[in-house]
Amino acid sequence: MTEGNSIINANLTPLPDKVGVDGLEDKWRAVWDENGTYKFNNTRDRKAVYSIDTPPPTVSGSLHVGHVFSYTHTDVVARYKRMRGYDVFYPMGWDDNGLPTERRVQNYYGVRVDVSLPYDPDFKPPYEGTDGKKIQAKDQVPISRKNFIELCEKLTAQDEKLFEALWRKLGLSIDWSQTYHTIGEHPQRVAQKAFLRNLARGEAYQQDAPGLWDVTFQTAVAQAELESREYPGFYHKIAFRFEDGTPIYIETTRPELLAACTSLIANPDDDRYKKYFGQEVYSPLFKVKVPILAHPAAEMDKGAGIAMCCTFGDVTDVQWWRDLKLPTRSIIQRNGRIVMDTPDWITDSAGREIFAETAGKTTFSARKVIVDKLRESGDMDGEPTPTKRMTNFYEKGDKPLEIVTSRQWYLKNGGTDPKLNAELIERGKELNFHPDFMRVRYENWVHGLNGDWLISRQRFFGVPFPLWYPVKADGSADYDHPLTPSEDRLPIDPTIDVPEGYDESQRDVPGGFTAEKDIMDTWATSSLTPQIVTHWAEPDEASKALFKATFPMDLRPQGQDIIRTWLFSTVDRAHLENKCLPWAHATLSGWILDPDHKKMSKSKGNVVVPNEPIEKFGADAVRYWAAAARLGLDATYDVGQMKIGRRLAIKLLNATKFALAIGREDENHHVGDAATAAWNPTDVTEPLDRAAMAKLALVVRQATDALEAYEHSKALEVIESYFWQFCDDYIELVKNRAYGTPDEKGVAPSEKAVRSARTALGLGLDAFARLLAPYLPYATEEVWSWMHAGSGSVHRAAWPTPEPYVEAATGASPELLTWAGKAVEQLRKIKSEAKVSMKTPILSVALTAAQEGVDAIHAALGDIAQAGRVVGKFDLVAKHAEESAAEDAPETEVAVAASELGEPPVKKK
Repeated sequence: MTEGNSIINANLTPLPDKVGVDGLEDKWRAVWDENGTYKFNNTRDRKAVYSIDTPPPTVSGSLHVGHVFSYTHTDVVARYKRMRGYDVFYPMGWDDNGLPTERRVQNYYGVRVDVSLPYDPDFKPPYEGTDGKKIQAKDQVPISRKNFIELCEKLTAQDEKLFEALWRKLGLSIDWSQTYHTIGEHPQRVAQKAFLRNLARGEAYQQDAPGLWDVTFQTAVAQAELESREYPGFYHKIAFRFEDGTPIYIETTRPELLAACTSLIANPDDDRYKKYFGQEVYSPLFKVKVPILAHPAAEMDKGAGIAMCCTFGDVTDVQWWRDLKLPTRSIIQRNGRIVMDTPDWITDSAGREIFAETAGKTTFSARKVIVDKLRESGDMDGEPTPTKRMTNFYEKGDKPLEIVTSRQWYLKNGGTDPKLNAELIERGKELNFHPDFMRVRYENWVHGLNGDWLISRQRFFGVPFPLWYPVKADGSADYDHPLTPSEDRLPIDPTIDVPEGYDESQRDVPGGFTAEKDIMDTWATSSLTPQIVTHWAEPDEASKALFKATFPMDLRPQGQDIIRTWLFSTVDRAHLENKCLPWAHATLSGWILDPDHKKMSKSKGNVVVPNEPIEKFGADAVRYWAAAARLGLDATYDVGQMKIGRRLAIKLLNATKFALAIGREDENHHVGDAATAAWNPTDVTEPLDRAAMAKLALVVRQATDALEAYEHSKALEVIESYFWQFCDDYIELVKNRAYGTPDEKGVAPSEKAVRSARTALGLGLDAFARLLAPYLPYATEEVWSWMHAGSGSVHRAAWPTPEPYVEAATGASPELLTWAGKAVEQLRKIKSEAKVSMKTPILSVALTAAQEGVDAIHAALGDIAQAGRVVGKFDLVAKHAEESAAEDAPETEVAVAASELGEPPVKKK
């Protein structure tokens, strides 16, 4: 193929007797693998490279069509950029650490971690898959942390093979040699190295502070992982009393936290309570004296308008505690139960006895005790009234979060630093969001941060913090002076490795060291995917070359729901470490909705397994459905769209076979069973052919502009619309001339006219193969192999440019093809209404149209007449604009004024 001089050369192969899409996936996938079609070569400079920060899917058992949807969008971009001449860096990763993997392993094998147990090298799990049934914790077999991690690694390896098989079948143009794992040695080294540098710069710090805690998973939870859900409860109207016994009532949904009360708080503008600010009251049951204070976060229209601040019932309590410097009176343990020892701030003997009755109980059981005691004491006004309140949950959890004070690691993200917050807002303004309206979600999130990023987790399968602590003489850990390894030792596991200057015998003994047992939040690793895939800060020359060629990256594709987590955290890490954005563009996909327009999710049970539609309709068809959806907008799972996609792929095969079959016997030079052809734009001489090329030039330009703007669906719409017009109108109009078939009067078309049709057909189908290649990779590769044997893959071919088709059009208007198509449509309508065969000759006909339509139809009259089998008089009558308006007909309308049919052809027996 040579577009430099506008001549497109074709090496034609023998055409199949029958075409279809079945079998194409296996055929071409094997060829792509063998030829390294999608391999990143890294032999060019940064400007010639297009690098993609591909989302690493969470390896947790199964994908659903939502993954197919968003990954297809990315693949369209990758294929387009490759055809534009870029060396495309398109890796795949597997997000195989963190809570989702642990939950899957617990259920799949029926096990749970007990850190007190020793490693058992011969351990065999009780199950090998539990058919999706959730194994209760009490029924899970306890095993050591190391045994559990081994099972995590085993299961994720199995899952990843299934995931890769699906991605390959879908036709993703991934360079599989660039695959990485978020728990692998290299990602662990990157994550630990980045953390140590954050620590050295003061961006990472540890702190004993109240934090959100999931009592089920026994781990801290970050702000970005919260999910607010409606939760049923009861309002309890409770009396606090002044020294003289006068009551002041609050309303609370959590009476079990009465013992943790530090104060009562009302809004400073609330006239009901202004007179009480600075006074003190006694808490019911426990008789603890607490002050009445003012704070603007108190809601005047919520409950009684005055609330008790307990440490800690919710995030507002934390805010009040910080702002008003209140005492800490925590009574909830990490397991979600009330502490065993009665707090020393409760001095009243009766109050201490009441507290003892709640010690060790769940919050639910403790609430029942406290409510019963409040009834007995007369401190509760009336009975509890039902309510529903919005409560924070861990996004993967089933129980409301508690707020527990614990030592955790934090990373600065602008939540406590106004200067950093402003810098990250500016980074968001530098980033190209597609669609642009997603930018506001980023900005709203950053503006709304109220604390730094909690990055430590009390789990097992993840990247360890590369830290130890000296053990003081009294046996306690000296958390203020962490011991860190040198970067050349990374990655390390502090529970196995020892710090410099120590040996294993000094572990957990006075004067020795102890390991940091927490692991990093999974996002703390995933936020570094640009640095991981580009081999940031690796010492070898190959890694240095890769980083130089690919970073900062070009594209981050992802879901809109993780702007606050993955996108923002990645921007934060690159800003802190690399002083730049991690990529130039971010594309945000919408969600997949089921036929009832509900979001598909595993929890709702309305997920479609992606293998099913691919097996039924083919990968190209499923890709078509996905690619037809615009970025940022939700799309319905639509089998009808997939059927259209399959029909489009089959039509491309049939149309190309038809066009390539014409003239092989008399025009092309045969070499063995193959043939060659040269499609020179200067050979396009007929008005209709030139009009088809003019429209093609316009389509190429529009599709290119849309794809450059990351509007893949708009480009597909433009390409597909003209493809059907090309097939349904143009091919039908010119096929007789292309064959050299004489007209009804026995007059054969000139050799020049025949060549013009054949050239336009060749140029058109060659262009459509390339234009549709990002969307229908299998069907386009098949037709490309028919017309360009030995020239490589269509996916390495050059994206079409308008110039050859502009040259072929030589100033023609694309509207000529539209008018000609409408004329043939009217000729067919005559026969359809008469209920005769389309082969029935028309003895005479008169068509009416606007003057420009008459001129256009006249220019293509020979092709129109032959396509409609007009054998006699063919008149064209121009309508004035006033006539069209009077008849309420569009200006582009063609109508039949008169017609006469001949005898229908006699069917041969």
